[in-house]
Amino acid sequence: MIQRETLAILFYLRNDKARSESEVPIYMRITVNGKRSEMAIQRYSDPLKWNKAGGFAKGTKEDIRELNEYLDLLRSKVYKAQRDLLEEDKPISADSLRNRVQGKTEGQKTLIEVFDYHNQLMAEKVPAEYSKTTLVRFKTTLGHVKAYLKYKYKTDDLLLTQLNYKFISEFDHYFRTVKGCNHNTSIKYLKNVKKVVNLAVKNDWLRKDPFSKFSVKLKPVHRDFLTEDELHQIEDLKISIARLDMVRDVFVFSCYTGYAYVDVENLTSANLKKGIDRNLWIFTNREKTSGKSNVPLLPKAIEIIEKYEDHPVANEKGKLLPVISNQRMNAYLKEIADLADIDKTLTFHLARHTFATMMLTKGVSIETVAEMLGHKDIRTTQIYAKVVERKVSDEMNILKRKLK
Repeated sequence: MIQRETLAILFYLRNDKARSESEVPIYMRITVNGKRSEMAIQRYSDPLKWNKAGGFAKGTKEDIRELNEYLDLLRSKVYKAQRDLLEEDKPISADSLRNRVQGKTEGQKTLIEVFDYHNQLMAEKVPAEYSKTTLVRFKTTLGHVKAYLKYKYKTDDLLLTQLNYKFISEFDHYFRTVKGCNHNTSIKYLKNVKKVVNLAVKNDWLRKDPFSKFSVKLKPVHRDFLTEDELHQIEDLKISIARLDMVRDVFVFSCYTGYAYVDVENLTSANLKKGIDRNLWIFTNREKTSGKSNVPLLPKAIEIIEKYEDHPVANEKGKLLPVISNQRMNAYLKEIADLADIDKTLTFHLARHTFATMMLTKGVSIETVAEMLGHKDIRTTQIYAKVVERKVSDEMNILKRKLK
């Protein structure tokens, strides 16, 4: 059995996590048989007022005295935890002592621990079940969770049992105020957290779902798109600048295929195959959802592919089209919008919306459009159907006024 003399407790400053030159966090290091475990104690000290060798604050002022009393209290808790474990005939380690001091009993999980576990499982399923983009989104969400815990609770982690409705609602408030996110962006991050929490509930690590009374519904968003006339304006535009001409063509290609930027970027000649109708198709999976997105090629799309068949940039990368970065693409699209006299914010994703609304307007069934867009849930495609209905309604109202 481990003897008491193997236990050492040290309080020290973590300069690498300093708030400022005079506010450095204090950490407690517990060492048992040469193995260490550390924890932040949520207290700060000025390095000039800290006794490094003794591990306590120097001075006689009230705030210094209170800080040293708190350090003594924590030290006493470690010794009590050691006694309790001895009486329970349980193994004593630096981690078990730290967990006892933090109020964490054996088997309890923390939020960051479960988030890391979730992301590791997801990483192992890329690309079979999840795309790299989805994994990046969850890693980004984990970064926001860590930042929020430090901002709100001054800690690096929380026990799952500490999660409740108040935690979720205040996290939502943090996104909207501190981070300046809109409603849908905030909700998307919280939905990611909810997925991780659900994993904890399913594994019986958490008894009650803190999201049970919190609404994670997205608000409908306006999907802008190009009208047929506006699309023709861009197609017919005489462009003498090579880079703008290339960007225009890739954008128009997306308008006639419905592919998002990353999907167009990934296309190679291997994706071109004869379909069931013996005509040329693109067979691929969407990067975002890994869903099948097979599209029969319209004449305009084929024309663009043939135009860039021997393009050096495309050939060098082994790609179907010469696609530059999305950021540069969107910057150049703004120039093209000005040249074509189109009063809309032209982005590459607008091409996907244009394809969807154009197909539905031309009478293509919503099921077929969903299939081509690679939507796993037809409700996603119904957003575009509502856009078309709105367009029909607006035009009928104009006609009614003319008839009057």
